[in-house]
Amino acid sequence: MPQKVVLIADPGIDTAFAVALAMHDPNLDVIGLLPCAGNVSAHQATLNVNVLIDQLDPPRWPRTGAAVPAEYEIDGTAMHGADGLGNINLPARTRHQLHPADKVLVELVRENPREVAVVCLGPATTVAAALDRDPEFASHLDKLVLVGGCWKEPGNAGPAAEFHFYLDPAAARRCLHAGVHPLLIPLDVTRRLVFSPSELLELPNPESKTCQFLRKIIPFAIRASSNQYGIEGFHLKDVLGVAAVALPGCVTAESRIADVETKGELTRGMLVVDARKNPVGLPNAMIGTEVAVGEVRQYIDRVLRLAV
Repeated sequence: MPQKVVLIADPGIDTAFAVALAMHDPNLDVIGLLPCAGNVSAHQATLNVNVLIDQLDPPRWPRTGAAVPAEYEIDGTAMHGADGLGNINLPARTRHQLHPADKVLVELVRENPREVAVVCLGPATTVAAALDRDPEFASHLDKLVLVGGCWKEPGNAGPAAEFHFYLDPAAARRCLHAGVHPLLIPLDVTRRLVFSPSELLELPNPESKTCQFLRKIIPFAIRASSNQYGIEGFHLKDVLGVAAVALPGCVTAESRIADVETKGELTRGMLVVDARKNPVGLPNAMIGTEVAVGEVRQYIDRVLRLAV
């Protein structure tokens, strides 16, 4: 039986790659693709999710919704373009009467108790809203994966904070204290999945609509990475959220006591890990520390060859 998955996305170029893989992996059943603000506004994220569904044309269309209203201090448009997808400005079909993403998330998990892996590829706002909406939500989850945080690596939204956790640290903290023992995939791991420009522009199965779409959006990210970070290539960070579910064991993780700083002037969004030999309390999260990069690369190639 394929693993049922709900993706929460703030698309985002690397997010688009992650969604494409999940949609075309025969071992995953993406029953929900829910937008959230982050790289782009809540409104643009809702549009972008519909663009992705149209462009990727998956075998089974997932349920979607309207992003939870949220306004953050920063966004990711410098890296992903004003539209979040490399400024290619594809039209989005208008879908009327979209329910709030957190409501759809609760419904999908309740309809499939203990069967759904929720993979959050943006800030944890939607997951936190679902936890508040339904007190039993956590007990119905199979697993929760959060792409976010940084432990031993410097931050990318401040000296000690990763972008997703910085945007909504209270939501990230809510997830850590909900009793679901989430898998966190921090910058320590995601920074290891970097692809050269030639690899990104010479995707397998070039005749497929999916690969053609990805080739259209990636040039903006390659230029932005070079201009902002001096990197010749691009990190497919969000892909590791999907890979962690599709390839059990590809991300090595440690069970730790963790929390998130919500108020610090210099440390807002900082993932705080209790690394003492005798910590007080029980572990509440799995924190990724290593990744089988070669295995993930093979997975990307294999799935994109299947894409339509």
